Amino acid sequence: LANVRLASEDGNDDLYGGFNDYNPIFDTKNLGEDEGFVQAVKTSHGRRPPMTALRGAGGFAKPPMGTAAGLRANLASSVGRVPSDSDIGARPMTSVSGAGFSSAPKRGVFGGSAFDPLNQATRGIAGVAQPLDGLEEETAEMKIKAMERAIGELIEESAIANNKGDFLTAKQKAIDAGKKERQLVRHREQAGLSEGISLELTFSVLFNLACQYEANEMYPEAINTYNVIVKNKMFSNSGRIKVNIGNIYFKQGQLAKAIKYYRMALDQVQTSHKETRIRIMQNIGAVFVKMGQYNDAVTSYEHIMSEKPDFQSGLNLILCYFALGDKDKMSKAFLKLLSVNLGIEDEDKYTVSTDNAQESVFLDAIRNDSLRQLERSRKLIAERCILAAAKIIAPSIESSFSEGFDWCVEQVKASPYHDLANDLEIHKALMYLKERDFNQAVSILKTFEKKDTHVKSQAATNLSFIYFLQGNAENAKRYADAAVKADRFNATSLTNKANCLYREGDAEGAVTLYKEALENDSSCHEALYNLGLVNKSLGRLDDSLDSFMKLHNIVRNSAQVMFQIASLYEMMEDGTQAMEWLMQCVGIVPTDASVMSRMADICENEDNGDRTQAFAYRMDSYRLFPADIDTVEWLGGYYVESQFSEKAIKYFERAAVIQPNEVKWQLMVASCYRRSGNYQGAFEKYKQIHGKFPDNIECLKYLNRLCSDLGLNKELQEFANKLRKAEKNHEAKAQRAESASKRGKSLKAPDSADSSGGSRGNSASGGGSARQRRVISEINIQENGRKNIDASYSDPLGPAVERPKTAARSRTDNNDDFDDVEIDDNLLPD
Repeated sequence: LANVRLASEDGNDDLYGGFNDYNPIFDTKNLGEDEGFVQAVKTSHGRRPPMTALRGAGGFAKPPMGTAAGLRANLASSVGRVPSDSDIGARPMTSVSGAGFSSAPKRGVFGGSAFDPLNQATRGIAGVAQPLDGLEEETAEMKIKAMERAIGELIEESAIANNKGDFLTAKQKAIDAGKKERQLVRHREQAGLSEGISLELTFSVLFNLACQYEANEMYPEAINTYNVIVKNKMFSNSGRIKVNIGNIYFKQGQLAKAIKYYRMALDQVQTSHKETRIRIMQNIGAVFVKMGQYNDAVTSYEHIMSEKPDFQSGLNLILCYFALGDKDKMSKAFLKLLSVNLGIEDEDKYTVSTDNAQESVFLDAIRNDSLRQLERSRKLIAERCILAAAKIIAPSIESSFSEGFDWCVEQVKASPYHDLANDLEIHKALMYLKERDFNQAVSILKTFEKKDTHVKSQAATNLSFIYFLQGNAENAKRYADAAVKADRFNATSLTNKANCLYREGDAEGAVTLYKEALENDSSCHEALYNLGLVNKSLGRLDDSLDSFMKLHNIVRNSAQVMFQIASLYEMMEDGTQAMEWLMQCVGIVPTDASVMSRMADICENEDNGDRTQAFAYRMDSYRLFPADIDTVEWLGGYYVESQFSEKAIKYFERAAVIQPNEVKWQLMVASCYRRSGNYQGAFEKYKQIHGKFPDNIECLKYLNRLCSDLGLNKELQEFANKLRKAEKNHEAKAQRAESASKRGKSLKAPDSADSSGGSRGNSASGGGSARQRRVISEINIQENGRKNIDASYSDPLGPAVERPKTAARSRTDNNDDFDDVEIDDNLLPD
């Protein structure tokens, strides 16, 4: 040590001196003999040692193991002395503040202060001072907040699902929200927090549940839920919920109850809420119109038009006056409708051209924004209401619809909606078309040739279609070209031009124009339908099917489109698909007999030929339209083939009623009597046929056969003579027809005609066309007689005039007509 001090004094310090010196406090060799340390090690981890371990033998508290005093006591027991604070060392720099432990006993148990290691008494949770006893209550409030958030999320999910159309999911979410809300109320009551119940949350849950019940058409449950809200006096302004109840009764058709609840809701809505009261009044007026009480509806709509007028209410008021037949009030209501303020500023601000780039960007931004779209929708509603009202009152307010339209046009021109005057003029022309007055319609439409582009194109399109229907292809094409020139993007004008090209035989050009029309307006039904028909006529079945499929996606309930698709599949020899589309067509138009007949044809034309199913479809077609001669003939033939001749009589008699001048149906009836064994009935029927068609040879043959079978000799001789006369008359008519045909050919050759022949030709031509038609008819009779046994015919102009008996044979014919006739008493004079 002396050497060390001397060295330090001299300034020569030993660099390695003092490393073997150590503080006896850190001696750990004898820790196993320290009773306090061993007892501390034996305690459970994480569990506080028993309180008795903190006290000494004299009852004084021992220093805790974690304090500096306790550490000194343990180290003193190990080395045999009590170290000082300097021996222990300074507090580590990481410990900025004390841990909060205290040697004083807990208040209330040992008379000391409360044990607060986390200093909760002064800081609290989240910076708010609160006692330790409030931790349990705070946990309950947090749980309540979490439950409220979960209920709100369920309500939002239910509303979103309803907006997407998933009503079942929306209802289930609403029911779950209701269950959680009841659990929340019970939890609040158990926690003693009943005073903090949220009425807004309860109202939201009940109202959403009622709305979802109503969307799922569970009307009793919806009404009960609405009544729970209405009857609870704690909900403010719950009386207006009765409007929803009235809507449900209106859907159910209980109009009296709907009126009752609408009026109760109207009484409970404050006068300051004018918008809500107006809407309720609109509902009341709609219910009165539904009930046919137009006077009460007029009262509601007049109140609306006086307080806050709108176009829909004005149109409904005009309809009520129209139903009551009050012309003067219709005119006044129309003028009031024209005075309604649309609430739209000048539209020129959207089309103003400016050199300022910033203003141009601004105009481009607002030209099609949401506000602009709202303005367009309002304007469209206003135009529709005005045009509909004008078309309704025009035929009624004046002596003729023309004068009425003229009055409406004058009033519209003097109103802010003067642009609609041209549309009314075009509607006037369309009314003339409905009245079959094409000249007036054409004259009105021609007045638009020098007006603005839009109206000119519309008028030219209508003129083109009128001329197309009349068969005037030249004018139709001319006005179609004018319409296309006025507006190249008008799909209807392109369609009319394509129709004209197809009629001229230019199918490819028509297809091109149809496709151009569809490029301009993909929803042009006429162009798409005509394109399918043209491709079908050209044999392009796949392209035609593609067109009709696209049209079916646009117009889902068009029976014509479905029938065309079925026809295409039938042409493709896909009977299964054809039957499927025809079944869909039957679902749309169940009273169309032609669809049933087509289905029967498909069943019959299949490989196996299911005639039973075809018979079922034919019967359905017959029930829908019993005047279809093809269906009647098929059913009669089916029963004849099935050897049920007596059932076929009904259908052949129906055919005879449909075509009374056609003898074959009556002959079929008599033949069915004969096939079924009713010879007497067949004989009587043949006699009736002979009375109506005395020259029918086939009927006379059957009469002779039946008289022979029945042993009626007297009648047999009579009908045999008539048969011979009929056969000779038939031969004579055939000869005259043949000679007339030869004479007609000679008259057509002018070089071979002499003067007498020329005079005869002139006289024949001067005799009129009646003789010529008669000769042609006789030629047709001769040709039919060669092909079929039945020599009778059905003249569409009625029965021909009977020729004089003196002209029955030629004067130069010297043959005796009675050479092969047996003379009996019937031929002798009386």
